[in-house]
Amino acid sequence: MKEIDVPMILVSACLLGLNTKYNGESNLHALIQKYSTLGRFIPVCPEQLGGLPTPREPVEIIKGTGRDVLRGASLIQGESGEMVTGQFIKGANEVLKITELFKVTAAILKERSPSCGVNHIYDGSFGHVIIPGQGVTAALLQEHNIPLYSEENLTEEKLLELLSC
Repeated sequence: MKEIDVPMILVSACLLGLNTKYNGESNLHALIQKYSTLGRFIPVCPEQLGGLPTPREPVEIIKGTGRDVLRGASLIQGESGEMVTGQFIKGANEVLKITELFKVTAAILKERSPSCGVNHIYDGSFGHVIIPGQGVTAALLQEHNIPLYSEENLTEEKLLELLSC
């Protein structure tokens, strides 16, 4: 059997319109949805892959970034105080496995998410304060040289370039 060599793009499932967001809704992104019929996107939700339900309570990285969580220097906590660090690490590792199963050439992730934030996350105060940093999955993917893109600065030109690889 001949191996199919089609580059794939990992996409936060909520951006494709799947109701995987913490509150049970989506973050549908019109441009991403427009090109979803090409069959080149792999939808992922690290929180669900880590075993968390949808809907779920809001969570934030406490005093650090996704990279700090991976180093064991920060924790992820729900608004009620429940610790969910293990689920986030498990989910990130499951997403990494998916990149190894498919020829993933890039990831388009949801900005400010404690899993998927590419450039920014919330500061852990649950006060809607945004800080520079990555979510856990984004940090792990970057460590494995997967190019990351935020939906917030994704242009049609850039998306077409990623799809043509």
